[in-house]
Amino acid sequence: MKPLDPRLLAYARSARGYTMFLVATGLTLTVLTVVQCMGVSGAVSPLVDGEADLAGALPALAAAAVAFAARAGVVYLQEAYGHRAALRTISDLRTQVLRTAGDRGQRWLSEGRTSSTVTLVTEALDDLEPYFVRFLPQFVLACLATPLTLLVILWLDWISAIAILVCIPLIPVFMVLVGRMTQSYAEGRLAAMQRLGDQLLDLLAGLTTLKALGREASPKRRVRELGDDYAAKTMNTLYVAFLSGAVLEFLATLSTALVAVEVGLRLANGDVSLFTGLTIIMLTPEALRPLREVGSQFHASSDGVSAARATFEILDGAARTSAGGAEAPDLSSAVIEFRDVCVQAPGRATVAPSHLSARIEPGKVTVLRGPSGSGKSTAVSTLLGLLEPTGGRVTVGGVPMDAIDREALWRQISWVPQRPAIVPGTVLENVGFPPGPELRRAAALTGFDEVVARMPNGWDSRLGHAGVGLSVGQRQRLALTRALVAARPLVLLDEPSAHLDAISERHVSAAVRELADTGHTVVVVAHRNALIGEADAVVEVAAAAGGAAS
Repeated sequence: MKPLDPRLLAYARSARGYTMFLVATGLTLTVLTVVQCMGVSGAVSPLVDGEADLAGALPALAAAAVAFAARAGVVYLQEAYGHRAALRTISDLRTQVLRTAGDRGQRWLSEGRTSSTVTLVTEALDDLEPYFVRFLPQFVLACLATPLTLLVILWLDWISAIAILVCIPLIPVFMVLVGRMTQSYAEGRLAAMQRLGDQLLDLLAGLTTLKALGREASPKRRVRELGDDYAAKTMNTLYVAFLSGAVLEFLATLSTALVAVEVGLRLANGDVSLFTGLTIIMLTPEALRPLREVGSQFHASSDGVSAARATFEILDGAARTSAGGAEAPDLSSAVIEFRDVCVQAPGRATVAPSHLSARIEPGKVTVLRGPSGSGKSTAVSTLLGLLEPTGGRVTVGGVPMDAIDREALWRQISWVPQRPAIVPGTVLENVGFPPGPELRRAAALTGFDEVVARMPNGWDSRLGHAGVGLSVGQRQRLALTRALVAARPLVLLDEPSAHLDAISERHVSAAVRELADTGHTVVVVAHRNALIGEADAVVEVAAAAGGAAS
């Protein structure tokens, strides 16, 4: 990642305003620094030379004091605004990563990206705060204060300006050398964090099974090894950051000392005035300080930079594969067509579905039928625009899916997956609609009203994570109730009767028929005869070995 990556400004609107604020405050700090140094020199040099008394030096001293206080105030504003801008930017990036992960679908997440994405949005992006609060202000100062201060020194004494110009290149050279090593350590630390996250997520997912087998203590050693590796990577990053800070401090101190010696010798010979000499000696560390700080703070914020780079890889990939912006057709009347659609299964020489051609008529129930692994759920993902076919195309109302604004399309779709999303909260909050006749009618149709009646607080009963408090069938009824009340033109049901008893299955079948009778287009992935019997059209889905074009 560059010191100021343009992608940061493109993806995070908060970063743009903060950058402009830093430019303004950087110019202000530069002017105040010059005024302060000249004020101190203007107060001290007449006193030493005997050209003025204390009263005569007070105006210059007052100007220096005001400039010093103003600098402190500007730095405070920078830090305060920096913290707020960092939090807003981190929130923006988190939101975009989560939206991108959702847009790209379960297939993209299942390719080894789930835990790394979780680690990125929950922990890694927090490391971006030092980059905003510490590094960016110093980077802007290095771009503004250093050249402007050098111009002032050049105006006062060209020999001192040349001496500083000779020393300055040493700082960025060493900064780059140490920075490359720091970057590799920071990337190693992020990878170690993601490996630890992978292990913990797998462990949590399988903890019940491990306890049932009496093996819950087995992963302890592996988790400890990963934790120790992460700690070692963190310490290595800190070692290099401290080393880089020491190197930059040494170079800046050496450069200041060389200028001070050069000015002192010429001052003793009477070649420069005391005012000029004092001003140059005070301005020299101010010219070098931003360069020194930008190096040390960049290394201190290297973890955040690595997280930002990982974020941009996700967002850039989404930008390359994003759908078009054509207006979404009205799904209440549009015909959906699969035209010779093939999807290559990741990591396997299997095409699922293979050469799928189907026509989904509006207001009808269409069932996708086929053996497990034939690509039925994958076909639904292509219909949602979550997955791009490797062959053929999906059209909606004659418009190719990749040309349609997907968010506008999704606003017309209700999707009931195999595992409906249920969050901790009340039953009513999970349905997402206020109580009313539509909700009561939908609940009666799906049989969910019977479930609610048996709960202690009715619609206000609380559910746990992933629907704890409801059986599998009851969760499906809740999701179907939600789809009925939403009343969107297209309803997608992915094996809604799987693992259900006969009573729950009858309620699901009744809900499917009600949706079609009220003008909705219904697409069902199904194995069982009860749902297939409700179909107006049955589409056979099959997989095949070989490439998509076979």
